[in-house]
Formats: sequence, C-alpha cells, structure tokens
Amino acid sequence: MADSHPKNLDPRPKRRRDEENPYEIYTAGINTAHPRFYLFFKDGGGVKRWMEIDKALFDAFNEFELDDLSFFNEVDRHYEQSEVTEAMLNRRAAKPQESVEETVSQRMEVDKLHQAIAKLPEKQRRRLVLYYFGEFTYEQIAAMEGCKFQVIAKSIKTAEKNLKKFLIGG
Repeated sequence: MADSHPKNLDPRPKRRRDEENPYEIYTAGINTAHPRFYLFFKDGGGVKRWMEIDKALFDAFNEFELDDLSFFNEVDRHYEQSEVTEAMLNRRAAKPQESVEETVSQRMEVDKLHQAIAKLPEKQRRRLVLYYFGEFTYEQIAAMEGCKFQVIAKSIKTAEKNLKKFLIGG
C-alpha cells in the first residue's frame, strides 16, 4: 500500500518547480516491468510539449536536476546567512503566522487526500496525478497513454467521484 501512495509514484526526491528550469521529467509505471520515462518542456511559443525518452537520458536529466538543486540550495543558504537585512526581518515579522492547530489541521487534510488518492485504481490514480499535480491536459495524457481524450476525461471524473466518496465517507 505504501508503494501506491501518490508521493511514491516517482521514487526520485521531490523537485521544486522553478521558472529557470526549462523542463520536467516524469516516470510512469515505475513499479512495472516496463517503466516509461518522459521529458516535458515548453516550446518557444509557450506550448507544453512532451516526449518519451530512454532510461539513460532520463538518468542524465535526473542527475543534472540533483546537481542543480544542490547548487541552488547552497546559494539559498549563503544568501540566507549573509544578506539578512532589516527590511527582510521586518517583512518576516509582519507575515501572520499560522497557529499550530491550523498547521496540524491542514497537514491532516493533505494526508487524508493522499490516502484517498492511494486507494484509487492504478490508472485513475496515475491520470489524476498527471492532471492535477503534473498540470497536463486531457489531450496530453491521452497522447501519453495512447488512448482517446474522452477515456481520460471519464477516468479523471470517476477518480474525482471516488475521492469524494473516500473523503466524505471517511
């Protein structure tokens, strides 16, 4: 069950989204005999595109992302330690803090959602995650899976109904 959790669909460390990063990499069927690897990017016109890539290229992009992430974390730590100005401290102090209860409640809701997503059938879960978390259109997901737009739309709508049942029914 733990392997079907949405966070575990891709075993790589979570990447932060950044407008400086021109691409994203994803896997599908990672726990199957035939995993698929994808590269997503925006073309010159700002249209989101994708292409299936082989494992070696996926691994190269993955390694580059890790190196890039490590570099940016180091830079962030440096700036955090060396350039804390009075204005920055004032902005931080002025930002309203959430109460512990609010933070715990939000975390519990997120965990409940992830548990509900993990209960979905594999196809529904994969398609829902690509649509909501990967921000892909029905058309893009249909192209990835080699099926019709309507099949994806119906699958995601069914997944949403199932989630509602799981979340309301407890």
